[in-house]
Amino acid sequence: MLALVRSLQILLAIVKFRLDTFIRPQRLPWFVRWLFWPLALLPAPAASRGERLCGFFEHMGPVFVKFGQLLSTRPDLVPPDLVRHLDKLQDDVAPFPSERFVAEVEAALGGSVDDLFASFDRQPLASASVAQVHCAVLPGGQNVVVKAVRPGLAPVIEKDIALLRILAGVVQRLSEDGRRLHLPEVVEDYRTTVLDELDLLREAANASQLRRNFDGSSLLYVPEIHWPYCRKNVIVMERIYGIPVTDIGQLKTQNTDMKRLAERGVEIFFTQVFEHNFFHADMHPGNIFVSRSQPRNPQYIAVDMAVVGSLSREDQYYLARNILAMFRRDYRQVAELHVFSGWVSPDTSVGELEAAVRSVCEPIFEKPLAEISFGQVLISLFQTARRFNMEVQPQLVLLQKTLLNIEGLGRQLYPDLDLWQTAHPYMEKWLRDRFHPKTLLREFRRYGPEWMEKFPEVPNLVFNNLENLITLAKTAPSLQRAANEVQARQARKRSLLPRLWLPLAMAAAVSALPGVAGWLVALPLVTQVLGVAALLAWLVFG
Repeated sequence: MLALVRSLQILLAIVKFRLDTFIRPQRLPWFVRWLFWPLALLPAPAASRGERLCGFFEHMGPVFVKFGQLLSTRPDLVPPDLVRHLDKLQDDVAPFPSERFVAEVEAALGGSVDDLFASFDRQPLASASVAQVHCAVLPGGQNVVVKAVRPGLAPVIEKDIALLRILAGVVQRLSEDGRRLHLPEVVEDYRTTVLDELDLLREAANASQLRRNFDGSSLLYVPEIHWPYCRKNVIVMERIYGIPVTDIGQLKTQNTDMKRLAERGVEIFFTQVFEHNFFHADMHPGNIFVSRSQPRNPQYIAVDMAVVGSLSREDQYYLARNILAMFRRDYRQVAELHVFSGWVSPDTSVGELEAAVRSVCEPIFEKPLAEISFGQVLISLFQTARRFNMEVQPQLVLLQKTLLNIEGLGRQLYPDLDLWQTAHPYMEKWLRDRFHPKTLLREFRRYGPEWMEKFPEVPNLVFNNLENLITLAKTAPSLQRAANEVQARQARKRSLLPRLWLPLAMAAAVSALPGVAGWLVALPLVTQVLGVAALLAWLVFG
């Protein structure tokens, strides 16, 4: 019953926000089109399709808001006008009652908040689609924030995802755009992402790793996690007092070096991706603050590490070389790297892929470098490769979305930011350092014990492989004879059909003669069996 009510709510919201305009009725089966004719009588919607889709997700509640946010992270699939509006979806949703929050915290930590904390603020500091945050002070005097998952969210998520699956399947069957967007796969990605976000221990572990990576760095500060107070649905972390990165007025009031701040954002991105291989993948402005200390040498503060990404060593290397090849406009190398990396099929024509990449990138590079969006170039490159059956991996999608966030933020802080000039020297240095003797020595120290552990097995592996090769060489003639016999048997089977027509035709003609059919049936069973056996023997061996 609840599922039916929720389905009706979704249908009414679809009509309210005129999402029917996303579907072309003329492409629908005739017996479905009649459902749309009443909607055709309604006036054309005044709002753009991006605004209406965004309004639909906000109207449907936290689960749909989160799904809309995920769609905004798929610029490789979703049209730019929709991404632009979906990016505006905010986590600022109505808080749930403080009493429920306190009950969740006390149940998780096994005690009263009045005993666990020196003080606890029952008014929420922030409320998001998945969790809510309150301020508190630990017995030792440390100022912290307490984050707890909204109660009863998991069953709601599963129910709404079941409905999203149905909706995505219908749209994919009825809409050409729906097929292109691979909506069922997007829904499954969303389910994994949002259920992972319900596990706050995962977020706490991500935050600890990121804090360790930037320990002592002047680039980025990550709040400390207080592990004794952390559970699956509750975490406690250090409270930060930075300036929201979008508050340009406050940043300028304290004389922040805006150019340096923008460039440091780019440096943080490349440091996370290529040095640490562990990057914060949800760096939208709501999760980024700027420290109030040292405004001439500004430091970022990051929160909400529920979504992180990493690349395989191969993807990391090929991505770096792709970026440098694009810097140099070496489109041939870009195409070759896509093939070598396995991002596209090995039988892809390098020449055709090179021409496609050139047709996309060359018009872009005719602009001044400061006006070129590096993130958009990367997206255009992946979209072009999709024509050659490139399946973009989730970690690459996370990376390009993070790059778009960082680049957009940097341009907002300092409109003249030239990301290419900032990133190019960094990438050149990273590739040089990758093959530096010190790096190779570090790799040997890391993997050397494993190599030495396996080294004694190498002679046995060599001898075993040699024995297998010798055995294979000895059995090759017999294998060839067996293959010839199989081919001969298949040839005989193929020859059965034309040989079968003659006895069947003769049998049909004879049995049609008066009295013959009755005479055949009257023969003894043994005689009939022997006759059929003789016929089969003639067919097979004759």
